[in-house]
Amino acid sequence: MTEKTDQILKERYELSLGRIREIEREQAAAPAFVDYFQRTAGFLLEVHRVYEEIKSGRELSMEECRERNRRLYGDILPEHYGESYGNPAYAVSRLGEEYGQMLSFLYSELRGMIVFAFEDRLEDMTILQETFVEVYSLFSMAKADGESLPGETGEDGAETAYLPLAEQVREVLYWYVSDYCDQMTEYRVRESLDPSLDFAKRIIMESDLGDLRYLYRFGEHVSDTELKIAEFMNRLPQETVQLMADTYTEGYRRGFEVMRRDLSRKSTVSIRYELGFERMIRMAAENFRAMGLEPVFCRAAVHSVNRNGGRKVGYHSSSPNRQYDYDHRYDEALYLDKAFRERRAAMLRAAYSKYRREAAAYAGPAVVETFGQAEFQPVNRPECLSLTEKQEKLARELAAEGAQIAQKYVPGDETSFTIIAFPVPEIGEPYEEIFREIIRINTLDYETYKRAQQSIIDVLDQACRVEVKGGPGNETALTISLHPLEEPERQTNFENCVADVNIPVGEVFTSPLLAGTTGLLHVGNVYIGEFQFRDLKLHFQDGMVREYSCANFEDPEEGRKLVRQVILKNHDSLPMGEFAIGTNTTAYQAAERYRITEKLPILIAEKLGPHFAVGDTCYSWAENSPVYNPDGKEIIARDNEISLLRKEDLSRAYFQCHTDITIPYKELGQITAILPDGSRREIIRDGRFAVAGAELLNEPLENAY
Repeated sequence: MTEKTDQILKERYELSLGRIREIEREQAAAPAFVDYFQRTAGFLLEVHRVYEEIKSGRELSMEECRERNRRLYGDILPEHYGESYGNPAYAVSRLGEEYGQMLSFLYSELRGMIVFAFEDRLEDMTILQETFVEVYSLFSMAKADGESLPGETGEDGAETAYLPLAEQVREVLYWYVSDYCDQMTEYRVRESLDPSLDFAKRIIMESDLGDLRYLYRFGEHVSDTELKIAEFMNRLPQETVQLMADTYTEGYRRGFEVMRRDLSRKSTVSIRYELGFERMIRMAAENFRAMGLEPVFCRAAVHSVNRNGGRKVGYHSSSPNRQYDYDHRYDEALYLDKAFRERRAAMLRAAYSKYRREAAAYAGPAVVETFGQAEFQPVNRPECLSLTEKQEKLARELAAEGAQIAQKYVPGDETSFTIIAFPVPEIGEPYEEIFREIIRINTLDYETYKRAQQSIIDVLDQACRVEVKGGPGNETALTISLHPLEEPERQTNFENCVADVNIPVGEVFTSPLLAGTTGLLHVGNVYIGEFQFRDLKLHFQDGMVREYSCANFEDPEEGRKLVRQVILKNHDSLPMGEFAIGTNTTAYQAAERYRITEKLPILIAEKLGPHFAVGDTCYSWAENSPVYNPDGKEIIARDNEISLLRKEDLSRAYFQCHTDITIPYKELGQITAILPDGSRREIIRDGRFAVAGAELLNEPLENAY
């Protein structure tokens, strides 16, 4: 940015800020809207005060940090959400349906000002302030051809207050998104790839992590969760934290080794995690640097344009209010149309082209997940924005096109990843004991599981299909079709998954054939993302989901909507992209002992029994790249009938999702391999492994229930 451009930007910022100071005191809008504009102006002025405070370099005490964080995030905390304009239901009740939805959207976008202030992103702050002022001007200078406000009358009974046409407000918000889509998109691509953007890196690598005030420097909401995790991490022995970091980074390195990909050609890695784990993350960053990889720390997306249905990709804190996130998951409904879809795709192409060198250097993500959060039962509010069928189609098309663009510059067969998970204090009173147990599980012996899993694969590779049946109370009855092995001496269907990309050890998996994959998948309780599904049922016909339900709501239709949103990602149907058998009975024993089975993330839960993924195959976007097991056999089950469509029409081959669903051992009856001659070989009988060579996996199960 040139000096002249910088000066113009500062003048724009100060000009809009001056107007906002006036708005906080004015009552020029229709009376029903005064409170919204005054309170929102007050929030923006609070952000400005924080911005000035940060730029001054003044050190705050711990209590001052807490108080500032409360001022910034207090409005959307659960105890205040009932009267927050961030709550679409409240906004609609005060401002009417159309205005309420739009102004709640605007308020949510404006809350992005918080992190922009901490990162000194003055242009983003200026754009948001100017948009707020522009919307306010519509309400403070509404003409008589606008819509009259019900109930606003003078002494003579004539209406005296007017509102702008709802379409005028919508148009301002639409053009805010459309006009600045290029800037929002380009910065998002850059911050995902460019290690020179080091805002978070400097905090992580340079702060005194013993002084927990460092957590407030990120600009994220800081709760007791982040503080307790960081405090606990500081009390762990150095060798324990180093072991955590080494397991995480070695899994990443081994992923490249197992997939026979050249890590030496890459120079950056994206570290994604939840705040509180900085002591481990600092050690991991040093490990990655020793591998020749410079860490990239990208914040979870802030702008609606860049968010992905509530899914957080990047570093972030625990949510101040998960209902708030849920209420705004479809804010794109306000502006998503064909023109925007095309503009967004064009901006993605331009951004990746501009940062093609950074994209070529990118090795892939290294992710730290958390689990154990309190159960969240979302409320479906009719006042929230929602996608029409046409918009759902546009969103799917945009996601598919975005994935294709990313693949062009970051080919999936040149990158890898790793994921590891740790609990948060909400999991329960023996938090520290559970945490140490998870460390033990994450570092189980590689060789022991490799041998046991190979014995299972040796049996499965003789089969043409597999039958899975639930135990008492579980209605699962599935038949899984397997790819034929033309050269079994050098080919296999199942990957022997030990502790590389998915930590901890413990599964064998395949991408099944769809034809002949039929039946019912039923799970009593399972966490998928932030949602606990009860009595979840998916019916498959030739590998495709045909019917689905859950018992989370009294109204079955509400349950179907939740399944469609969270599991099917708003598709009418998805294929079965993966069938796997989890083998980590040690993790299962610990989960049952601490009664946390239903709180485990899918990363660990998928190792606790057979699991099935709906969506893309295990090898999406990299099906043409050979993959080998430790015994040297090539895994040939990398495609299914849907992914093969990429050879004809790439847009029909991928769904940009892969959601795992696990049947826990205690709900499991049998898993049986069916050979071409009709003979049967049991893999699991009455919830126990029945394959020679895998007997040791049963030992932890004896005391698990």
